[in-house]
Amino acid sequence: MRRKNFCHYCGKQLSEKFLDGCVRLYCEFCRQPLYENPIPATCLVVADEKDRILLVKRSVEPQKGLWCLPGGFMELGETPEQAALRELKEETGLCGQVEQLLGVTANPSPDYHTVILIGFLVKRYSGRTRPGDDASEAACFQAHVLPDIAFDSHLHFIRTFYTKHAKTGEAVKYSLKSNC
Repeated sequence: MRRKNFCHYCGKQLSEKFLDGCVRLYCEFCRQPLYENPIPATCLVVADEKDRILLVKRSVEPQKGLWCLPGGFMELGETPEQAALRELKEETGLCGQVEQLLGVTANPSPDYHTVILIGFLVKRYSGRTRPGDDASEAACFQAHVLPDIAFDSHLHFIRTFYTKHAKTGEAVKYSLKSNC
């Protein structure tokens, strides 16, 4: 993550100060610390009646060319569910309904330091699948023929679906390219 050098309120140079048990960036002019927090993101396991899951092929970095679950970063004013369903529409053209929370995890990120990922399950959806936004392809896969998955957090939610929610009980092939 790139270091911040200037206060985002007044534009003055930031210093470092020990506050609340750790060293933080601090603006002496505003007398305020700069709290750097994890970035929230969402993803969806979209499953059909045969327990195949919908994946999208990334057309942008990080992990360009690898497959992942539909999802992305939350925007201001969105709930996690709204963000997940917006990303589903943008990346696949589908409209869906969140059935349940699959879990929450945190992962390191070279761009944002830490990303908190919230995973949801969708079994009811409509529309015609077409890749869009930052997805070059969208396709359904069975557990035993998954392509390489771009993010370990996505693989975690895929495994959660197949072990706790799928009717077929298929084993997930381990295929991970990176720990992003």
